[in-house]
Amino acid sequence: MALKIDTFSNQVGGFSFFKAVGHPLTAEALGALLARLAGAGPVALYDPMGHLGTLAELHDLTRLEIRDVFVQAVERIGETILGQRARPVTELASSGAATVLLAGFDAQRAADHVRHLLPPGAELVTLDTVRLPDAMLSNPRKYLDPLNFATNHAFLRDEAGRHTRLVTANYWTGYGGSGLRLWMRLFDTDGGELATWEQELADGIAGIVIDSAEIRGRFGLGEFAGTLFIHAIGARGHDVVKYAVDTYGDGDDELSCTHDANAWPADLYAGLPAPQDGERVTLWLQNAHPSPVPAGSIGLNLMGRDDIRAFDTDIPGFGCRALDPAALFPDQRWPAQFELAGRQARGPAALRDPRRQPPQPHRPRQRRARRPEGRPADRRGVPASRQGLDPAGPGPAARPLPLAGAADADVDGADASADPGGDLRRRRRRGGEAPARRPGPRRQRGDRRVRDPG
Repeated sequence: MALKIDTFSNQVGGFSFFKAVGHPLTAEALGALLARLAGAGPVALYDPMGHLGTLAELHDLTRLEIRDVFVQAVERIGETILGQRARPVTELASSGAATVLLAGFDAQRAADHVRHLLPPGAELVTLDTVRLPDAMLSNPRKYLDPLNFATNHAFLRDEAGRHTRLVTANYWTGYGGSGLRLWMRLFDTDGGELATWEQELADGIAGIVIDSAEIRGRFGLGEFAGTLFIHAIGARGHDVVKYAVDTYGDGDDELSCTHDANAWPADLYAGLPAPQDGERVTLWLQNAHPSPVPAGSIGLNLMGRDDIRAFDTDIPGFGCRALDPAALFPDQRWPAQFELAGRQARGPAALRDPRRQPPQPHRPRQRRARRPEGRPADRRGVPASRQGLDPAGPGPAARPLPLAGAADADVDGADASADPGGDLRRRRRRGGEAPARRPGPRRQRGDRRVRDPG
């Protein structure tokens, strides 16, 4: 299930609004605010900054009696927003709303511009009422500065003799940061709070270790598995908490496994292995947002296949679930691999559980790229004689491609030679350079001379 939120732009970098309204402290405050507004009567929504859609994706606005949605930009008038036709803010007074919610931070100026347009007796509320305290901000003067939300989520587990250890570094000091500290909250599998604490960081580049066994002892916790939310306060130069998490155990049968802090949204996450006989693979899915992941919105497919089978379980906000891929694909064994289909949860952390026999090393296999229908096969690096090109002629010649000498099997054992698209894997000579390409003749093109590729 794809969330309709903006997270990154190549022009301006990361968007921080979704982080701002998804922070655990802000999520708590927003929940209380929306509950109050739901009991106060009709609510008009004003969206001068374009944040309303993201807010609705991460928080349940359906509890409100929405009277109308209003916008400031002329080009947005008439858009469908939350099922409502957007109206110009100049018509705000006619809504008859008891409350007007302005979906934005640092909204004092935007609020002052519309106070004279409010319905009689209406209250104007902005998201500044749910801001984090200034003491938790790197730049209090600009709330949505990405450095105010240098955050991330990690998977921590301490149960049945199995532990996890997060390792990172104070790299912000290399950008001039000082007096940094980490605000952290540990959630259980249902998104409930287990512990909240802060950790001061020494000035200077140094390593940081957060161990699940140490946390369990410090706070007197029982066995747990869940999500650790990390917020770097005082960050400079970098707005993401990068880390690696290792697993280790009390016994010799626990495999060491590492995953890094890759939280980019994607349609597919590859590399989940099917079990060998006598093994069980556990897929841990984490929800990095306050809104729940509905049952059926995340599933698996065999790598290279489009048959997606959904997990029939929901994931609460900030919660996680341990899922068994064999429940969806009981007959699949290694070397088959799965892809996780869905965009609301983080990338998967897979743990292998050896039972009757020790696991063997597994090599990741690359998925064959899918080519849009009608595009010719990619033959870069293939000698001209194998592309149907005339090695002595000035350009391409219409010749049939030679038949493959042997069948090429894809990941599920199908004959790739029957695929009209052919094999898209790059053909390069090991230990040498790619085959040279003969330059074509020069020709005049306007007032410039260009060289045709051979």
